[in-house]
Amino acid sequence: MTDNSLPTRSHRVASETKRKKRGVALFIRDLLVIFVVALLISFLIKTFLIRSFYIPSGSMETTLLVNDRIIVNELEPGLIPISRGDVVVFRDPGGWLLPQAPLEQNPIVAGVDWVLAVVGLSAPDSNDHLIKRVIGLPGDHVVCCNTLGQMSVNDIPISEPYARLPVGETKVSKDPFDVVVPAKSLWVMGDNRYNSKDSRYNGDTPGKGFVPIDNVVGRALVISWPLARWSWLDDYPEVFRGVTTETR
Repeated sequence: MTDNSLPTRSHRVASETKRKKRGVALFIRDLLVIFVVALLISFLIKTFLIRSFYIPSGSMETTLLVNDRIIVNELEPGLIPISRGDVVVFRDPGGWLLPQAPLEQNPIVAGVDWVLAVVGLSAPDSNDHLIKRVIGLPGDHVVCCNTLGQMSVNDIPISEPYARLPVGETKVSKDPFDVVVPAKSLWVMGDNRYNSKDSRYNGDTPGKGFVPIDNVVGRALVISWPLARWSWLDDYPEVFRGVTTETR
């Protein structure tokens, strides 16, 4: 005999409860998938395209101020060649930075900072990097200073509107120098010329003050924080327009 009776109320409630639980499980699964995909995309963007750094010192004032956050284009120099005037972030070539004490954080803060660093929203390694402006490319002859206090690149004097000098000072470098940039290297200087330990003052390091292009992480594009200072970073192509690359 066939049982054609309708499902009991308890059966209907149990079925509805099971359906809701399955819906919640699917929703949580979809959220996890979206989170993992977003994390992966952010990781790939941070690894190959752009990432964030903060400014720990005043060596680039007034272009960049302490605690500014910047967005760095990592396609340069891999796919886009470096130009004179670019503001670049680079790894310490050796001996430029003093040893850093380990940053102590509680496990929760450290975990959050690690996740943010993975996706490029935090920059815990900013103190392991430097940021300066590119003045000389491989083969360039860079000299300072002429009678007007200017620096010259390949015998062309340049006027630098971004350079910060003490009041009343006209020389763009307190100390003179005369260098030829080696192959695959850069000569870099901070915009805050009398308060920047840059290529001029690292001649006693293994790299003799020059920065290997391979150490460049990327070109700084934007001041992203604080919002009141949001702006694109100029590479001042007009400053170096008359400078031609020398072959040596």
